[in-house]
Amino acid sequence: MGYLSPPPMPAPVVVYKDVGGLVSDYEAITERYRRENRDVRLHECRSACTLALSLPNVCVYPDAKVKFHQAYNAINRETDLGVSSRLFASYPAAVQVRLGNLTREYRVLTGTELIALGMRNCEGGPTMIASRKQRAPSTSLASARSDGSSGASLASFGDIAHKVQSAVATALAGGAGDQTASIRVAVADRQQTGLARGAEEANALPEPAPPLPPRRPPSEAFAGQDMAQMSPAYLQLISGAQPILGQQLVRTVASN
Repeated sequence: MGYLSPPPMPAPVVVYKDVGGLVSDYEAITERYRRENRDVRLHECRSACTLALSLPNVCVYPDAKVKFHQAYNAINRETDLGVSSRLFASYPAAVQVRLGNLTREYRVLTGTELIALGMRNCEGGPTMIASRKQRAPSTSLASARSDGSSGASLASFGDIAHKVQSAVATALAGGAGDQTASIRVAVADRQQTGLARGAEEANALPEPAPPLPPRRPPSEAFAGQDMAQMSPAYLQLISGAQPILGQQLVRTVASN
């Protein structure tokens, strides 16, 4: 879009590439933009288009290119010093100082240079990117006591391990508390979900069985006893045994 072909109001005038033309035409449209307080944005602007720098609502893009040179007569191609002076006088003071003067050769100032000289940046400067702050996963550890009641705890894994060790040691040592009471351990899977999975109830520890009496040899068990006085349980050592085995056993005991 050129400087002389604006879009309908109130859209901004975006100059993508304008190579200039008659200074009188550009002076007329510049005064119209000034009255309308029109927003003018420059990408590439040459020659008479540089009159846009005199507008209060003009801006340049950082990659813009603005090209300056003396005005000349379109018929004989001779330099017009009067018109060139009007062009130069329309520029901001900082731009005038930077240019020094106008010549027949193009003098180019980039958008970055013009922004450094005080021209407004169409992009509004550096863009700040806002990101949502990630919430740290909250780890809630559920603890349970031997009486079945449970509660929420934020204890560390070291505290839980210490409690488990104490509970197991108490159960094995037969100390205070019921040995048959169950031990519940809450385990928080912090690596996967960061949430407490729940309490797992272990089976009660069984009571140790009483030790068996030592077995004595048959010779000591039956020495000095009459086979007739023994109970049938002692005589019937092997299911289906014949009576002759009992008689042999009696003779063996008697000979000893």
